Amino acid sequence: MKKRPASRAAADTSRKPAPARSAKPASPGAAPASNPAAPTTPPLDLASLRERIDAIDHTLVELLNARSSLVVEVGRYKQAHKIPIYAPHREQEVLSRVLAHNAGPLGNRTIEGVYRELMSGSFALEKPLSIGFLGPAGSYSHLAAVKQFGSSVAFEDLREIAGVFTEVERAHVDYGIVPIENSIHGSVTETLDSFANRAGKIHIYAEVQLDVRHALLANCEPKAVARIYSKPEVFSQCRAWLATQYPRAEQVAVASSSRAVQMVADEAKLPVDQRTSAAIGSTLAGELYGVTILFEGIQDEPNNITRFVVISRERAQPVGNGHDKTSIMFTTLNKPGALVKVLGDFHASGVNLTHIDKRPSRRDNWTYTFFIDAEGHQSDKRMGNALARAKKHCKELHVLGSYPRSRRIL
Repeated sequence: MKKRPASRAAADTSRKPAPARSAKPASPGAAPASNPAAPTTPPLDLASLRERIDAIDHTLVELLNARSSLVVEVGRYKQAHKIPIYAPHREQEVLSRVLAHNAGPLGNRTIEGVYRELMSGSFALEKPLSIGFLGPAGSYSHLAAVKQFGSSVAFEDLREIAGVFTEVERAHVDYGIVPIENSIHGSVTETLDSFANRAGKIHIYAEVQLDVRHALLANCEPKAVARIYSKPEVFSQCRAWLATQYPRAEQVAVASSSRAVQMVADEAKLPVDQRTSAAIGSTLAGELYGVTILFEGIQDEPNNITRFVVISRERAQPVGNGHDKTSIMFTTLNKPGALVKVLGDFHASGVNLTHIDKRPSRRDNWTYTFFIDAEGHQSDKRMGNALARAKKHCKELHVLGSYPRSRRIL
């Protein structure tokens, strides 16, 4: 269960100073020793500390608005020169530079969260953005979109992965975000098929890694739970925990984890003693539908990561310094060793492949479309050489996108 943060005790200022000790002669080059007997500045009381925080907050707000004034000018320039408002390579530059300056005590995750919200507010100042995602609202795709783009953009629930592609292609939304791979269940076939259907029209613009943490949500006491709703895949990811904590609870499969939370929310009209349903879903779904989080992090595997891609009608610019990735789709010629030769061309060009998958081509039986990820940008000399050589062994080859490689898990 969620734990409330413990209150901190006030500093004890009643202690008497320790008896003074005779000073030892300082060694050559050492800093002068402090005099223990000298009067020390007493610690500030709570009111004084809060006054200092208020003063810093005032300065922060002034600086943030000064930054925002410059953002408005950037937005005018981008629109005048038809430059995309969202530039993932620039996002990477800003985050890398800011985190390099962080000396604590705040962690990098906190600093990054603050700056992602700042950049989200910047989008709204430059030009309001709309982001399509696989719904319903509260899904993990929705959560990934919020963590990537912040809360100052518009989010559109498009229900299906194919629908996200369609609406991006038609310019009904600015960008879309779709799941492409899970560390436990592998590739998302609907996304691969959608890329195959729109090769050359839709491009991968950025990638997002989300730490998928399942939560048990209900509007009843934990001991009252008799029925649990969620997707079959989610049940499989929480099997051991459920077997230990709720071995007799009925597991009811539904279309999505966010729909499961909605179903539990519908029980709010029942008397409390008649509420016996729970759902496994995201904490965002609990917030959206007013369902209490009973337990967080109930998945069996602690490293349950889903990789999402941001899709766009535009192509991303390179970050450089080895921080780019290229995704490629190809179908080989029907000749012996064609696949080996394609892979060998990347090896001979010094390009590292990080992922390979396949899907039925849906054109001829027992022929396949291959998907690979490689380190580097298509504008790099080595990547360009590898692509040119590989095309000789392919019926078709498409670069799905060259984009900044995700360097942190959200």
